[in-house]
Amino acid sequence: MAPRRPKGAGAFPKPVESPAPNPPDQCELYAALDLGTNSCRMLIAQPKGSGFHVVDSFSKSVQLGTGLERSGRLSRASMARTLQALRICQQKLKRNKVRRMRLVATEACRRAKNAGDFIAQVRRETGLKLEIIAPEEEARLAVISCAPLVSTRTDNLLVVDIGGGSTELVWIDISSVPRRDRPAAIMRLHAGFHPAESPFPAAKVVDWISVPLGVATLRDQFADVEDDAARFALMSWFFEENLAEFAPYKDEQTREGFQIVGTSGTVTTVAASHLGLKRYDRTKVDGLRMTSDQIDKVIRSYLDLGPTGRRRDPRIGEDRHALIMSGSAILQALLRCWPTDRLSVADRGLREGLLYAQMSADGVLEDGPF
Repeated sequence: MAPRRPKGAGAFPKPVESPAPNPPDQCELYAALDLGTNSCRMLIAQPKGSGFHVVDSFSKSVQLGTGLERSGRLSRASMARTLQALRICQQKLKRNKVRRMRLVATEACRRAKNAGDFIAQVRRETGLKLEIIAPEEEARLAVISCAPLVSTRTDNLLVVDIGGGSTELVWIDISSVPRRDRPAAIMRLHAGFHPAESPFPAAKVVDWISVPLGVATLRDQFADVEDDAARFALMSWFFEENLAEFAPYKDEQTREGFQIVGTSGTVTTVAASHLGLKRYDRTKVDGLRMTSDQIDKVIRSYLDLGPTGRRRDPRIGEDRHALIMSGSAILQALLRCWPTDRLSVADRGLREGLLYAQMSADGVLEDGPF
C-alpha cells in the first residue's frame, strides 16, 4: 500500500462571529485518549507552567488491529477487548470529572470497513465520542509532543512516530529560528504544519509522510517467512522502499545540526536494552540520546537472541517481544538513510500532543523554555 499524502485544502466558509467562551479554570483537568492498532492509552492531566502534571493514566494492549490486514475488518474479539478497556477509561473520566477531552482513533479505525459501526457501538455502550483523525493530524500531534526534547543546536529535525498500523515522519527545518526559540517554534505547529503568518520565527515543515506500515502491519505482511534474520532484512528493505516519495530521502544529510526524535514502544524498548534495565524506568529513558551505532548494536543483539531468547528477555517484555523485530526493522531503515549521533528517545506521543494542543488552544500554558 502506497504512503498517503494530504489532499489540497479546500475553501473555507466565512466564520460566523460569536462571543468568546470563558477561559477554563487553571485547575481544570484535561484528558487525551489514543486508540491505536495495538494499544488503548489515556492521560488525565492538569496544566502546570509550560507543561502539565499527570493526574491519572491508563494503558492496555487491546490488539484492535488483529486480523485487519487479512480481512479489512475489526474482529468481534478485538472490539470486545477494546470496549472493555474503554469502559475503564470512561470510569476514570467520570471519577475525575473531566470535561475537556479529545478521544481519538488512528490507523486501525481509518482502514477498517466496519469502523463506523464500532465507533457507534462505543458511543452507545460507554458514552465516549471517539473521532478518527487523519494521518496529518496524527503526525502533527506527535511532533508537538516532542517539542521539549528538541535541542537548541538542531537545524534540521526528523520526528518519527512508529505506531502499530502506520509510521509518521515529519522533517522540519528550524535553522532560521533563533536557537533559544527552537523548541517553542516546534510547539507552535499545533496550529498546523503551514500556519498563518506569525510575528514569531517559524519552523518550516519541509515534508511529511504517513507510511501505512507499523509494527503490527509490517510483521503481518512477512509472517510467512520462517527464517528470523531473513524476515528482519526483508521488513527493513521493504519499509525503506516506502520512503521513496519522502522528499528528504533523496538528499544526503550531514550529522552536524541534525536530530531525530523517535516516539514509539520500539524506540523506548531499544533504549531500555541499551541501558541494561531489568525493569523499565521512564525517567531514565525519556530524553535519552543515542547514536546510530549504539542502536545498531542493540538490534544485532536482538537478532542473536532469536525468537525464543527475545521472549525470555526481561528488557523486551512479554507485550513487546512479538513486535520488537518489525519495529527494529523500521528503525534500522531510517538510520540507514539518515545516520545520526543524536537520536532522542521520547516516551511520549499522541496523548501528550493532544494535551499540549488543547491547553495551547485554551491559553492555559505559560510561555517560556520547556
